[in-house]
Amino acid sequence: MYLNQSIILALSNKNGDNMASQRKTQTIPRATCARILMNAGANRVSVPAAAEFSEVITKIALSIGEKAVKIAQHSGRKTVDDRDVKLAASK
Repeated sequence: MYLNQSIILALSNKNGDNMASQRKTQTIPRATCARILMNAGANRVSVPAAAEFSEVITKIALSIGEKAVKIAQHSGRKTVDDRDVKLAASK
């Protein structure tokens, strides 16, 4: 399912940039990373461990994202969909 134009416009700022380009940080929040580690079985997670996990996961996610964009472009589409992400993650 794709975002419709009204939602995209609502998420855009006055210059037409989308919200992803407005973010102040490009990393996954440390609290989210700590929660992932705790869901994986950790009893406690240090702040440096959560920060490092955030950096590693962000690099992996960016790599998968870049591959997914290339797959979509190769397929003649501008929109990245779930199939592209799944294929990129499997490589």
